[in-house]
Amino acid sequence: MPLFPPAACPRLIVKIGSALLVDPDGGIRRDWLRGVAADIAARVHAGQQVAVVSSGAIALGARRLGLAKGGRASLEDAQAAAATGQIALSQVWAEVLDAERLTAAQMLVTLDDLEDRRRYLNAAATLDRLLSLGAVPVINENDSVATAEIRFGDNDRLAARVAQAAQAQGVLLLSDVDGLYDRNPALPGAVHIGRVERIDAAIEAMADRGSASGMGSGGMASKLEAARIATSAGVALAIASGRIERPLSAEARHTLFVPDKRARARKSWLTGRLTARGAIRIDAGAASALAGGASLLAAGALGIDGSFARGDVVTILHQEQPVARGLSEYDSADAARILGTKSDAQAEILGYAPRSALVHRDHLVLI
Repeated sequence: MPLFPPAACPRLIVKIGSALLVDPDGGIRRDWLRGVAADIAARVHAGQQVAVVSSGAIALGARRLGLAKGGRASLEDAQAAAATGQIALSQVWAEVLDAERLTAAQMLVTLDDLEDRRRYLNAAATLDRLLSLGAVPVINENDSVATAEIRFGDNDRLAARVAQAAQAQGVLLLSDVDGLYDRNPALPGAVHIGRVERIDAAIEAMADRGSASGMGSGGMASKLEAARIATSAGVALAIASGRIERPLSAEARHTLFVPDKRARARKSWLTGRLTARGAIRIDAGAASALAGGASLLAAGALGIDGSFARGDVVTILHQEQPVARGLSEYDSADAARILGTKSDAQAEILGYAPRSALVHRDHLVLI
């Protein structure tokens, strides 16, 4: 049975890498893409809702503009290539899906669109409506305006975040490799890993950070990060090869990352975030309390980094390592004033009744 059958996965996100969609000369692999469109059509007609996260805009634009290094020699080149290539990319997707009697819809997002809670909910509502209408959203990072500070940096992580927003049950990363190996698959004796129940240090050590094609921006490390985001949100993620015809209908080797069934919507949004406004440093006692499910109290806080407002996302650090992320109950100035204090002393310091915690457990996730 192919991965993520419609009956078991009502909503699926499919990510397609640049090396699959664009040939080495910078042209679109139309025959292969028509096969993918036919696979999507078969799934949609079987009742599955499918959205596509499609790479390829920069590679296509670089060819048309004659830019060196595939358009990645500088941020300005990448932005210009993306602006040019996105038109071609959206046009070809519209053509191949229309041939299958499907309607394509384009969504371009930046990191901020899915990091800001309100914009995240707006994007989620748009995705939900498009999918419910039977359209196939084709999503890409808006590289023409994104800068180094506000980029996902790869479409693997974007696909995982889109899955969260769309409340999908599965993410399929089509790649130039057929899954995770215990070492670089080009090395002798490399062993394929078919199923991952938990992403731990041993699994992370298997990642190869290179992008074999030279076109994309990801590698196995980015796919593991995507898997962590997806599974933390209760979404299954699979890495499979797109180097075959009709990859969505083929029964081929892959790696499946098993989802965490305990995930909650707001907490999964926090887990998947890639940025934070600031940080709170804590002592060992507070770290232990957080691990046991408690809120972060001011008594266990040692220091404040950065400037943030009440309700902003902060990272919680113990011995300089991130242990949790959550929504701060105070702005950074007031949080700094009550560091290390008990609740009965905070009212006099603040001049108002203190809140129950620096970060409440209902708005906190361990990482």
